Amino acid sequence: MGILNERLAKYTLPQEYMAQGVYPYFRTINSHQDTEVEMDGKKILMFGSNAYLGLTYDRRIMDAAIAATEKYGTGCAGSRFLNGTLDIHVQLEKELAAFVGKDEALCFSTGFTVNEGIIPALVGRGDYIICDDRDHASIVDGRRLSTATQLKYKHNDMADLEKKLRRCEPDAVKLIVVDGVFSMEGDLANLPEIVRLKKQYNACIYVDEAHGLGVFGKNGRGVCDHFGVTEDIDLIMGTFSKSLASIGGFIAGDKEVINWLRHTARSYIFQASSTPAATASAIEALHILQSEPERIEALWNITNYALARFREAGFEIGDTESPIIPLYVRDEEKTFIVTKLAFDEGIFINPVIPPACAPDDTLVRVALMATHTKEQVDIAVEKLTKCFKQLGILKYEFAGSACTIESVICESGSYRALRRMHI
Repeated sequence: MGILNERLAKYTLPQEYMAQGVYPYFRTINSHQDTEVEMDGKKILMFGSNAYLGLTYDRRIMDAAIAATEKYGTGCAGSRFLNGTLDIHVQLEKELAAFVGKDEALCFSTGFTVNEGIIPALVGRGDYIICDDRDHASIVDGRRLSTATQLKYKHNDMADLEKKLRRCEPDAVKLIVVDGVFSMEGDLANLPEIVRLKKQYNACIYVDEAHGLGVFGKNGRGVCDHFGVTEDIDLIMGTFSKSLASIGGFIAGDKEVINWLRHTARSYIFQASSTPAATASAIEALHILQSEPERIEALWNITNYALARFREAGFEIGDTESPIIPLYVRDEEKTFIVTKLAFDEGIFINPVIPPACAPDDTLVRVALMATHTKEQVDIAVEKLTKCFKQLGILKYEFAGSACTIESVICESGSYRALRRMHI
């Protein structure tokens, strides 16, 4: 065994949690993604999916994927830059640009590699990147690859953003990069105020609409459309793995900017093209999104119902304004334990610990789909209330018999070490 293997062989935390039956990741689903899935031989209510419009098992999208595979094959065997551009790639880019109100768009094989490749291609030495401190990991990795000066402002704190802008050289490029909807907390970026500051300090704005497309704005055009600021946003990024029921991502902006990115963004020109099936699926989902506004209406009906139910039950859900509902636990050990308890009750939720959140903001994340029913939400609220009461983490005290962490898992102290896994 070499020195690298010897070092990494000491990393056994995942195996230890698996042995204890409390490992919360890579849980296997044996059915299609829906409001109810099959796991471990039983039915589980799915409240951990980003399929906001419930389209991942839509017959029309599956047929489009099958037809594209039969016509083009299973892959493109190259990058978009060389032999991997299909006519449907170009079609999707044109339709996306029109949908979000920009000149042109580029499609990538994953949403993560959009941010990872675009940000360092836009700004370099002598420029500035200014990010919200709760931006998605893909934005964090993208800015780390840039040689531009890195500045972070406190979450949605416009006074702090202005303070950072004042530190910048007036004639330098200043790129503000922000999530439209913050993926863990569910709240929205204050885009109207960010636009005001952009104009005052001659900055540029890049908005990640991963969780906004299909949810906010006219026909799901996103948070930029929702606030009426699309014309003032320089670049709009989005993904296909949520509302568009596929895999991939895109960037949209002015034709001059897209021309530059088409020839310089490394994760675009050196990455294999999106598969025909994924591309055709995104096209069909985009068509459904625009032709069936009742899906977004259903999503908001169930979202508003769930927000009210969780608040009434005493959960702390923060400032969420979206189908993402954080149930704050504020304790790492209890975050994992309540995830296990919920699963045992037939509810799938996602645990969120550092580095995905601040150390004092651990939570379990509930995500809604347009296809969820009020009855399913009621069951989730009832079961999660039971689990949270069991651990004493609701706003009000649980008057019943106490349930210590130790009674759920004997070696609960070992949960502290899970943080070192950085999952």
